[in-house]
Amino acid sequence: MFEAGPPDMSALLAQAGQLQQQLVAARDRLAQTQVTGSAASGLVTATVTGTGELVSVDIRPEACDPDDAETLGDMVVAAVRDATEQAERLAAEQLGPFAGGLEGLEGLGGLPGTDTPPPASGGTASPAGF
Repeated sequence: MFEAGPPDMSALLAQAGQLQQQLVAARDRLAQTQVTGSAASGLVTATVTGTGELVSVDIRPEACDPDDAETLGDMVVAAVRDATEQAERLAAEQLGPFAGGLEGLEGLGGLPGTDTPPPASGGTASPAGF
């Protein structure tokens, strides 16, 4: 049988660099993508980026009842929550493939230029930062 030698660090670092570039590109695409959530059959809509940044809230006039501002607030919260959940699903979809590529590089967290902090004791680092 062949005895496994030490891993080729230059190959591992090259692979880590490629994954980092792909991850940065995917995160940039997410930041440019917008998703919209809604509440109350579209009376209130909220738009967020794929990274979860709130971009806009649109409230149709018929949603505004001066005697019931609380319901309007609830609708805004529901629309923002819906948009944020969609952004999280999009991020998981877009960034999920990178999680598998990082499995072989577990010991490299915290290397300069990787922007991936070392895992906390007992935990694992999240490449997406989410």
